[in-house]
Amino acid sequence: MRVLVCNDDGVDAPGIARAAAAARTLADDVWIVAPEVKWTAASHRVSFDRDLVLTRRAPRTWSCSGTPADCVVAAMSAIEGGLAPDLVVAGINDKRNVGEDLAYSGTLAIAREATMRGVPAIALSRDDWPADASADEAEVGTLLRLLWSERATWLAPGAWLSVNLPARLPAPLRQATLARDKIASAADVTERTHERIVFRLRRGRPGGAREGDENALLALGAVVVVRHRWDAAAPLPEALVGAWSATFASGAAPPGLEAPGEST
Repeated sequence: MRVLVCNDDGVDAPGIARAAAAARTLADDVWIVAPEVKWTAASHRVSFDRDLVLTRRAPRTWSCSGTPADCVVAAMSAIEGGLAPDLVVAGINDKRNVGEDLAYSGTLAIAREATMRGVPAIALSRDDWPADASADEAEVGTLLRLLWSERATWLAPGAWLSVNLPARLPAPLRQATLARDKIASAADVTERTHERIVFRLRRGRPGGAREGDENALLALGAVVVVRHRWDAAAPLPEALVGAWSATFASGAAPPGLEAPGEST
């Protein structure tokens, strides 16, 4: 079995070493491909039309001059003729990933990119680290082995897992609803003239929690699991789109574009 480990905190971040150590309890073929520098809030950015550099840092360990999502692409197409991992592990991120982080997080983008490429993925994040974080590496490995052994129960087309770890492990696993805890809540203006405004996005969470959401369950000490799909489409009722079409379009629809039940 082959596992690819990527992160958004950089190749030298302690979290990725801990993720790799946990992955090695699951597989003996573990590869690390991670950004040269920290890419917090990189989202799912990919680098088109410019050269990127992969640098071998150690056996089966590479740094990449691109984004977290670039690391997945590079690993699967440029290293060793294209690694073909059985599982991608993202993290361990050095902060929690909840709520709107689904859009902002480079860690979650790694899992999404892997899933878009047909590879199962688990993203790990942790807000509160114990004083000796290496002490529970074995517990993280146990969790990975559990989730992988049970993959038939959660692995569906386009699906991946986001797992937020509490400070203490082992802990009960709980499924959560998405929190609403926006990390970039406002812009603070630092300089203003008639022609120019300088601002900085405020980093920090309001810290709100609702019963059963990610923040509430983390506060209770649970391992919080949410299953996501990269295809997050929310289809509209066909009748509604047909009504819009009838209002907007002029003349008959081209063959193949008729509304359901409509014939040309």
